[in-house]
Amino acid sequence: MEITLENVSKHFKDKQNKNQTKKAVENVNLHFTPGVWGLLGANGSGKTTLMRMICGIMTPTSGRICYDGVDIRQLGDCYREIIGYLPQEFGFYPEFTVQQYLEYISALKGLTDRQAKDKIDELLSLLSLEDVRKKKIIKLSGGMKRRVGIGQALLNDPQFLVLDEPTSGLDPGERVRFRNLLSEFAKDRIVLISTHIVSDVEYIATQNAIMKNGSILQTGTTQELVAQMHGKVFQAAICPQELSRLESRVQVVNLRNEEDGTVCLRYMGRQEDIPGAEPQPPCLEDLYLHLFPKA
Repeated sequence: MEITLENVSKHFKDKQNKNQTKKAVENVNLHFTPGVWGLLGANGSGKTTLMRMICGIMTPTSGRICYDGVDIRQLGDCYREIIGYLPQEFGFYPEFTVQQYLEYISALKGLTDRQAKDKIDELLSLLSLEDVRKKKIIKLSGGMKRRVGIGQALLNDPQFLVLDEPTSGLDPGERVRFRNLLSEFAKDRIVLISTHIVSDVEYIATQNAIMKNGSILQTGTTQELVAQMHGKVFQAAICPQELSRLESRVQVVNLRNEEDGTVCLRYMGRQEDIPGAEPQPPCLEDLYLHLFPKA
């Protein structure tokens, strides 16, 4: 099983100047195989537009998207049957309870009553939603609503799961459980996660694609991508009075006030930028901040 994007672009008419076009996605080439894929990028980088085209919701201006070598436009409903999709904002009727909503989506996805009941019970247990199955979705917390959205994406046991900012609203414990769930789910399936929360994909992604201004900058494993930051990340203890001066010279990643009155500063730059600085092993967040310094 594979999903291939060949020179995929999406242009929109500029709302202010209709004679011009806005390039939301430009010449994207990607090849997805089973495993977890991270699509990283700042807000406005084109991730959501790209995912909507991958799901067949939006048609590319040019290029094509293929499932096992066949254009998804030719596959139609057959392609949609293998997809589970969680958009950034999923719609629901205000009067729907969790149970009613999942039953409704099950019917849309063609599940029988028996299949729907079994799958809904399984997912409510898996996502810790059993206690709120009869509660209206509109009255749920943001994290619970997000879990309901994850549940509807999994109802048809999809071969290709597409998730747009899936952990928005989840607490740290929920995010860890969700990452573990996806890692297990992706053994023989493709899972594509669009996010700007680097920790969501750093440890579970088989491959990552980094998107900026509508184009793919880089692809590779976390280790391959992070390798380019070796020798560029350091840590130093500084006086608080030095911070404002140093911020104009180096890119600050993190800082922490210490009990002895100093500030522990993690930064990207050169070792000689701050006397006494020590090299640090880089992580994917360092690369992200390097590529998106104003994100």
